[in-house]
Amino acid sequence: MKYTTKQIAKLKSLAHHLKPVFQIGKEGFHEELIRDLLNYLNKHELMKVSVLQNCDFDMDEALEYFDYAGITLVQKIGRTLVLYKHSDEAKDPIKL
Repeated sequence: MKYTTKQIAKLKSLAHHLKPVFQIGKEGFHEELIRDLLNYLNKHELMKVSVLQNCDFDMDEALEYFDYAGITLVQKIGRTLVLYKHSDEAKDPIKL
């Protein structure tokens, strides 16, 4: 789903105070990490992920997966990603 610039700005402001919850390391994307990312996003909708320097991180591969899973890459700052996925199961859903 495509979001407007105002919606993206709101998500960025909400994510500003968040600390990275997950780290992507030398193993890159693997099933367990992907499952954990989706579980976290189903509960919280918005998160930061840190990509470690020793990671052979392929951003195109990640974006393909995010697209497939319905995850929106809100922002990329250096090696930190801000991810959003709408969820009806969230405790306090974000209203865009």
